[in-house]
Amino acid sequence: MIKKIALIFLAAAAAFLILFAGSLLIAKAIIGGMDAKLADKEGVGLLEVRGMILDSKDTIRQLRYFLKQENIKAVVLRVDSPGGVVAPSQEIYEEVKKFAAKKKIIVSMGSLAASGGYYISAPATLIYANPGTITASIGVILKLSNIETLMDKIGIKSYTLKTGKFKDSGSPLRELSPEDRAMLQAVIDNTHEQFVRAVAAGRKLPLEDVRRIADGRILSGEQAKGLKLVDRLGTLQDAIDEAGRLAGIAGDPEVIHAPKKKIDYLDVLADGMEGKFSGTLRNAAGGMRLMYEAE
Repeated sequence: MIKKIALIFLAAAAAFLILFAGSLLIAKAIIGGMDAKLADKEGVGLLEVRGMILDSKDTIRQLRYFLKQENIKAVVLRVDSPGGVVAPSQEIYEEVKKFAAKKKIIVSMGSLAASGGYYISAPATLIYANPGTITASIGVILKLSNIETLMDKIGIKSYTLKTGKFKDSGSPLRELSPEDRAMLQAVIDNTHEQFVRAVAAGRKLPLEDVRRIADGRILSGEQAKGLKLVDRLGTLQDAIDEAGRLAGIAGDPEVIHAPKKKIDYLDVLADGMEGKFSGTLRNAAGGMRLMYEAE
């Protein structure tokens, strides 16, 4: 009986592996075919940045793909984001700036392109926004929590060993001291100045003009155009058409997407639920992160 169960189990495992391998081959053939079709077309690339900016890798991957393709004459960057973490926003900014030096890149702002969403747009060749787009919000925010009272109520004691007085600045387990607050504010002010300089350089505006509106305020697309933070009012299609004109494409330009990043299914299986669960816990735990984010 045990031998029979073992044979059934082995047969089922073998069938699963065969099915899995077949699926990989089919997926590879489909993706490969799509890539071949994409490479033959001439037109305008379309890249979308949606939601919180927490990582820059995929956006940079797509920009570099479009830059290498001779058939991609220009790119439209569709931004619909409230912003996000400082460093990834800065990395995307730098990549957009490099791209704009070689090919035309037109930003199309959706319903929301604020803070980090505006940051990554600033160095583009042209920026389109809808009249009612929410944009700007040039500022930096650092959100901290204190759970010291809660810990006391449930009877948990915490002990911290550190090498300097600032090593646990921002810890949720103690109040901010005046020295902590001054140190963190200095970091925020410096990061804010980086934002101001990036906008001034990307938009070719005087620093003082940017500083006057870099107080975290949001603006409509129409207001932003009046302050030269946006070039034109228009839709995504307007941005695509303009990209085609700037690239010298006659008629309606073909819209081309970068191929999706290929998934290594073996890595996904190896990682399993444990990796996903631990990642979720890390995100929930948070940490000290400077944000270019519209509240």
